[in-house]
Amino acid sequence: MGNAVKWGVLGVAKIATEKVIPAMQRGEVSRIHAIASRDAGRAHAAAAKLGIPKAYGSYEALLADPEIEAIYNPLPNELHVPWTEKALAAGKHVLCEKPIALDADESRQLIGARDRSGKLLAEAFMVRFHPQWLRAREIARSGEIGEIGAIQTMFAYRLVDPTNIRNRPPGGGGLYDIGCYAIATARYIFGAEPIRLAAALDIDPRFGTDRLASAVIEFPGGRHLTFSAGTQLAGHQRVTIAGSEGRIELPIPFNAPIDRPTRITVDSGIDLVGSGARSEEFATCDQYTLQGDAFSRAIRGEGVWEFPIEDAVANMKVIDACFRAARSGRWEDV
Repeated sequence: MGNAVKWGVLGVAKIATEKVIPAMQRGEVSRIHAIASRDAGRAHAAAAKLGIPKAYGSYEALLADPEIEAIYNPLPNELHVPWTEKALAAGKHVLCEKPIALDADESRQLIGARDRSGKLLAEAFMVRFHPQWLRAREIARSGEIGEIGAIQTMFAYRLVDPTNIRNRPPGGGGLYDIGCYAIATARYIFGAEPIRLAAALDIDPRFGTDRLASAVIEFPGGRHLTFSAGTQLAGHQRVTIAGSEGRIELPIPFNAPIDRPTRITVDSGIDLVGSGARSEEFATCDQYTLQGDAFSRAIRGEGVWEFPIEDAVANMKVIDACFRAARSGRWEDV
């Protein structure tokens, strides 16, 4: 890994220590070189457990390290923009967890910060690097299932811990945490930006965050995304991409397992019992590894990064419109 990019991680968030860091450590061109926490003890403990060479007791100290080339930012949602701006100002490339900000106006600040720094900046939607999504988009674009008219997405888990950051304002709730995936992947498959939407949110009275977010989102050409994102429902995920000549089913679209192959189903729809269905299997992989290496290769000039920060701003505009529609009870323009 002589040409590997040296990464630093801001914070010891569970997603970082349990998923992203181990995955990136298995990458071909990514090396986790440092980790920081506001609690030096936690930083050193995480570094020791994960075999990371350096640990810092502040985010500022990590950003000041001249060896660090890129930053992974998994901090709470309300800290994404301020620490991403600081990392860019320190001359680091940044891969920031989703959602990139709390609203589109806040996310737009990052365009200028990126331009001033000249560094690569992106939102970490790892699913777009998994072979099942690359293949689903390829099939959708090929015309095999005809004109794509509708995408239906269900994403749910059950989390009722009041201390968990996902259940705490200002950045918690299902729309921010998992509804964003439904929006991003529909934009990815349709290759377009939505026009208008209607949405409903059920707010947990204890937490003050949405525990169920649902929306109907209209794209150009009369195409629709419908989704539900629930944080207090039994765990379930599924995406259906429906076309005029068939459909694609992704049974585990977002948290694809890393210990077994993944499958999608392509069905011509000739009947309701699956006579026209076939399955495609994808070798075991880790989408976080693939994402990290894609970003590192783009830093090295060995590949093109498809999703600039403007893509994240576009996704935030849809999330903003969902919040507006839930408040107004009317269709809202995106």
